[in-house]
Amino acid sequence: MAKKEIKGQDNHLNRIKWGTNLCFNILFIIMAAICIIPVIFVFMISISSEASIAQYGYRFIPDSFSLDAYKFMWNERAQIFRALFVSVSVTVAGTILGLILTTTMGYVLSRPNYKLKKFFTWVIFIPMIFNGGMVASYVVVANLLGWRNTFLVLTVPLAVSSFNIVITRTFFRTTIPDSIIESAQIDGASQLQTFIRIVLPISKPVLATIGLFLAFGYWNDWFQASLYISDESLVGLQAMLNNILKSIEYFASHPELGVSLTQYKQSMPSETVRMAIAILIVVPIACVYPFFQRYFISGLTVGAVKG
Repeated sequence: MAKKEIKGQDNHLNRIKWGTNLCFNILFIIMAAICIIPVIFVFMISISSEASIAQYGYRFIPDSFSLDAYKFMWNERAQIFRALFVSVSVTVAGTILGLILTTTMGYVLSRPNYKLKKFFTWVIFIPMIFNGGMVASYVVVANLLGWRNTFLVLTVPLAVSSFNIVITRTFFRTTIPDSIIESAQIDGASQLQTFIRIVLPISKPVLATIGLFLAFGYWNDWFQASLYISDESLVGLQAMLNNILKSIEYFASHPELGVSLTQYKQSMPSETVRMAIAILIVVPIACVYPFFQRYFISGLTVGAVKG
């Protein structure tokens, strides 16, 4: 009888009131709308006519619709598909490279018997506070390493982050029991075999989290290309959109060049085309997120040592 009363008491304490539940639902709906409405707004601009934008500006429901932006993108599909291929290649290769480097270093630093643990912890911690600056990094990457106009310059500099290493080290230290590592060593497994066959399969949450951070970082990056890339075959979608924006602003602010803004708009991508490219950039990474989310949720239920 007493157990039933205690159980009923616990259910009463854990029950969420309908008012609180309603507030949470409203909050989540507002947050979802904040994320979705800007994407819908950009899409509506991309299917607006140039005359509507020139007369009324950006509107959520345009005065007249047009698919000229997407027709232009289809006519320029060779350049756009090339830029899309570069962005996808950089994102995939950079994410894989970043996961390999981040998880291996995080695992090494999580081992309490590693002799150089304190030294490398400081090596990782210092860049989180102090930065060498853009000039120093440019000299190293462009002059010393000679990576200008190469695929490496788009992937390697962004592969490792001190923040990501700290996350993986903390996860391995607090989640992976030492008894698993000791059992593998008793069975004769090397450190690499232990890491690949035992540690990684039960580390899906941190792999999904770091992979998501890396994928977003690589996909949205345009700064590396603006610094080191002058070869058009290595320009991604983000860098191409940034170049379009800079070109329109430059010609619009320099009428003395002899090219009128009207002539320029007829020969170069317009407002709707820029928005259409933005939609093209958003859609692939939005499709990738549920993939990471799936593995993140399933990794949370993976067990470790049975007592």
